[in-house]
Amino acid sequence: MNKQKRYEMLTRLRDNNPKPETELNFSSPFELLVAVTLSAQATDVSVNKATDKLFPVANTAQGIYDLGVDGLKTYIKTIGLYNNKAINVIKACKMLIDQHGGEVPENREALEALPGVGRKTANVVLNTAFGWLKDNEGRYFLAVDTHIQRLANRTGYAKGKTVEQTEQAIIKNTPRKTEFMFDLHHWFILHGRYTCIARKPRCGSCIIEDLCEYKDKVYPED
Repeated sequence: MNKQKRYEMLTRLRDNNPKPETELNFSSPFELLVAVTLSAQATDVSVNKATDKLFPVANTAQGIYDLGVDGLKTYIKTIGLYNNKAINVIKACKMLIDQHGGEVPENREALEALPGVGRKTANVVLNTAFGWLKDNEGRYFLAVDTHIQRLANRTGYAKGKTVEQTEQAIIKNTPRKTEFMFDLHHWFILHGRYTCIARKPRCGSCIIEDLCEYKDKVYPED
């Protein structure tokens, strides 16, 4: 895919959704950190159902730490892998309390040091909760997961065999407009969730169908 097609692709996604937002419910950086941690291999809907009950009871590092692993499990047991997630969240809360005064650090390395927090989660928190586009060294906070990797590779926007390779390819190939770099993550997530679905993409209703380089397009009559 050439740069003109990429520019047009992002322009259409922007015009269709100028202010994209995460579908996870949160009201603070800490709540988003917990929600994204819980969302691994789980839907945003299932996470929201759990956190809508959890956060009114405990929505700080100290509050959730005080619940303990078993107490936290009672709120998140409907989410996949909840046992390990409960352990990681409690450990992360302990580190936040001991090392960061209970606050979420605005630093990717510090975030990635937390149990259960990987590069994608750190980037989501920095980009979505704190509004950071890039750090002082010019490194962009672009969150890429397996779904964005699939969409980028399928459309031809960027190629990468791993999530991190795809992240770097997207950053390299994305026009340096602030809204493009800032919102691409949300546009790709939402497009992959509702239109370019993994098993059967809805090509007939896709606003970037003519730009997409996927060879096996799927239409309603297929």
